[in-house]
Amino acid sequence: MNKETMLRIHNITAKAALKFGSEAWVLKKREEQRLEAALMKFLRHVLGITKQDKEKNQCIRQKTGAQNIVKEIKEYQKNWLQHVQRKDTDRLPKQALQYKPKGRRNIGRPRKRWRDQLHLEDQGTGNTPNPSGT
Repeated sequence: MNKETMLRIHNITAKAALKFGSEAWVLKKREEQRLEAALMKFLRHVLGITKQDKEKNQCIRQKTGAQNIVKEIKEYQKNWLQHVQRKDTDRLPKQALQYKPKGRRNIGRPRKRWRDQLHLEDQGTGNTPNPSGT
């Protein structure tokens, strides 16, 4: 099978499997690294490059025209947030997004929430997402 065919198969199946359900993920650094490693492993296989060849990931991406999968997932999450914000307030995804639990959080460092993740990403750009939709 030639390189172009393998890349098309990858974009249709493998990348879709990697991104399945990612609109609700809270990505931690370790998970981002694992996703990137899985993508690079496949791209190295397509090009016939081993880790011993010491090719940089950026060079491999240029040769294949592949994008960073973590950036694609984060863009997908932003699009999903905008989609949910356009929904009526009686729809379950919008209710889940606006839900504020009663009570207190557990002691210790707070767990990273999906809403917090989007807020932190947009702090650098000045765009603050408004998950409440108001």
